[in-house]
Amino acid sequence: MPTPDHSLALVTDALSFAGPPAVQALLAVGFRVIAVDTAFREPTLRDDYRRQHPSVVTMGEPESSHLLVAQVIDAHGLPEVVVSNDSHPARHVPIEVAPLSELHASLDRLLVRPFQLAQALTPHLKQRGSGKLIFITSCRTALPQLGGAIPDMARAGANALVRSLSIELAPFGIPVNAIAPNFLYSEAYFPKAVYEETAAGRAFIQATVPRGRLGRPDELGELITYLATMKGSFHTGTIIPFAGAWPVAAPRPF
Repeated sequence: MPTPDHSLALVTDALSFAGPPAVQALLAVGFRVIAVDTAFREPTLRDDYRRQHPSVVTMGEPESSHLLVAQVIDAHGLPEVVVSNDSHPARHVPIEVAPLSELHASLDRLLVRPFQLAQALTPHLKQRGSGKLIFITSCRTALPQLGGAIPDMARAGANALVRSLSIELAPFGIPVNAIAPNFLYSEAYFPKAVYEETAAGRAFIQATVPRGRLGRPDELGELITYLATMKGSFHTGTIIPFAGAWPVAAPRPF
């Protein structure tokens, strides 16, 4: 095994959802960051990103998480921090007409992919006896929405994975935690053009989220920084909601 590098961090889906704030937060506290994204298979996009982030190592996502881990370890060593940031469009459709292809696609990106990443990393982390795994999931399952069975199933499964994996890695001193956003500004889920730049979008957020606005990426970065740099390993197995106190019960009628 290559010499461990305790200053190395890996971020998946680096261009979407929590990827950008994760990269920025980890860079700010001194990590060397490997940013992985399918889009980096395109040379123009990869080169543009490198010009904006010259200290970040970019990788186009390979076909499997096992291959990703093997390539990272071979080229750079075993990361100390891994942020499994998993995103896929949350398409709402009634169960009776939901295409199985969408179910398979959502489960593959939001559940199978992080499972395989954990599976590939676990033996290396156990052998080294250190590391921190941070999963970006969702707390959307706290209040299921009509037609949301597919994304709810996938996110609930990912949260269950975090809890189970934390039990397996706790004896080795390796904390496993999740940050579970909802109403986080990202172009993937809550685009600015809809939820910040239209009166209807702003009104919806103000009426739905007790904090009265979308969560900022830098605020999410604060949580990532904490989980990536905490000294102890007792904080493990948690699903941390990041949703501005959502959900809240509807007011009771007088």
